[in-house]
Amino acid sequence: MAPTVYDVIVVGAGIEGSATAHYLVNRGKHTLLLEQFPLPHSRGSSHGQSRVIRKAYTDYFYSNMMHEATQMWLELQNSFGVKLYKQSGYLSIGDSGGKFLTEIADSMSRAKASYQMLTKSEFKASYPMMKYPSTFTGVLDHDGGILRADKALQAFQSEFTRHGGELIDGCRVTRIIPGSTVTVKTPNATFRGQKVIVTAGPWTSSVMNPLGLHLPLKPTRINVYYWKELECGSHSAGKFRPFVEVKCCEPHYVYGLPSDEYPGHVKICFSYGPEIDPENRDSVDDSWCLGVMKKYIRDHFPGLDASSPSIVESCIITNTPDKHPILDKHPRWENIVVGAGFSGHGFKLSPVIGKLLGQMALREAPAYDVTRFRIDRFQTSSKL
Repeated sequence: MAPTVYDVIVVGAGIEGSATAHYLVNRGKHTLLLEQFPLPHSRGSSHGQSRVIRKAYTDYFYSNMMHEATQMWLELQNSFGVKLYKQSGYLSIGDSGGKFLTEIADSMSRAKASYQMLTKSEFKASYPMMKYPSTFTGVLDHDGGILRADKALQAFQSEFTRHGGELIDGCRVTRIIPGSTVTVKTPNATFRGQKVIVTAGPWTSSVMNPLGLHLPLKPTRINVYYWKELECGSHSAGKFRPFVEVKCCEPHYVYGLPSDEYPGHVKICFSYGPEIDPENRDSVDDSWCLGVMKKYIRDHFPGLDASSPSIVESCIITNTPDKHPILDKHPRWENIVVGAGFSGHGFKLSPVIGKLLGQMALREAPAYDVTRFRIDRFQTSSKL
């Protein structure tokens, strides 16, 4: 019997790879999804109980893409039968009349998204648990809210296999050999596919470098902090919205979610962390991040215990220099596609990202303009 040749092999079963594989199997493609770690795991970027979903972007093209992404999340939720998307609203916080909020409002207006620009008095009255300068206000994204991250990942993978896709975990890719048919070597077995899509998160460089493609990806470790409420329920989802604030820790930002995951504990985190080797992420000294966040909580959230976070988790964010992802074909081998560098905002977009990567692999015209996501916007090399 001749060895199986898959239509597409997807390397990496985080949220982007799982969404991509899900899209392809729904297109009737014989698809294999490979994951280096036993599932579920917490070593990459897609684990945890929650992620923000929002249309509030300063870049119109993301706000526009989020219309379809939100609809695709609802379709996945319906087919999987488990609540994935909690529409609670999402708050962008900054200077009244400042560039950040102005660009958010302009982008959402262009995308015909539902939002409200709060006055300073409305902002202060609506969110008494926040203590920001009197010049601050917010833009409320009515469609924003919370994605159940672990359940969302499980949903993509479960629906993928239910529709005939093959998922193998604990199966690390050690080598990709290009050709008209691509060979993918692992310690478990060797696989062959007409197309390969690499969505390996912080391990993308180790997969792509041997193919002569050196991408400007910087994995960073982010500590996820939870802070105990002084009065239980004071920052619950009914009172406190997911938010981002961009001014007080420039050039980085702070984001937060209500006490929805661990009752009585609020998730508020710094967007920045030290650059790491994903194989050795826990050896870095990031104590300074904790110092920044303690001061931030003390200054701006008087209803939380700022002495120390009550729970600390971690994940990896892989950044590109311009904070936009790479979605493109290998410069030499068009049947190898890469999706990487989602820079902390890829989870919510993943249904559309999966569609775009799938379309690239199938040599179809992408549903959106992907020029800004091309590899050649950076100085890279492809020597093989």
